[in-house]
Amino acid sequence: MIIAERPFNVNGLSYTIRSAAAQDAEQLSGLRVQIDGETENLDREPGEAFIDAPGFVKLIQADSDSAGNLFLVAAVEDRIVGYSRCQGNELIRFSHKVEFGVGVLKEFWGYGIGKHLLQTSIDWADSIGMAKMTLTVLETNEKAVRLYEKLGFEVEGVLRKDKLLSDGTYYSTLVMGRLNE
Repeated sequence: MIIAERPFNVNGLSYTIRSAAAQDAEQLSGLRVQIDGETENLDREPGEAFIDAPGFVKLIQADSDSAGNLFLVAAVEDRIVGYSRCQGNELIRFSHKVEFGVGVLKEFWGYGIGKHLLQTSIDWADSIGMAKMTLTVLETNEKAVRLYEKLGFEVEGVLRKDKLLSDGTYYSTLVMGRLNE
């Protein structure tokens, strides 16, 4: 689905949250690899499950055409600095919910970009009658967990020893959900 652009100004940084467009594909391909390399809070190592520009064009088009998906980007002028995606499910038994994921360049942490991507996604999901949003988050990502809780998400479960990080330690993943009640 495509939504209207939203402007933000936080701590002196002006940016917009808008639906991804085909012309963003090249930037998104490189951005995803860079973000994956800046934190172990995400699922991938840099370059894993690589999506090239043509792959992003297909993904953006499919999400734009789907009433149950939303692909957003955060842009500072013409530079994409973050993205989020809500993916619905076409199976009838799961069609009431979407799964949320987000990534923001480390140099742009602290400007509310992740929060605004999530809030925009929540507003969209509520407006189309989605009953539930879900996400997963590494147990040690306390700042993200606090944000998700502040925006109405609750821990629904723990996947123990779910991820093996570079320090050789297994970490748990929290499964969180937000009901539209």
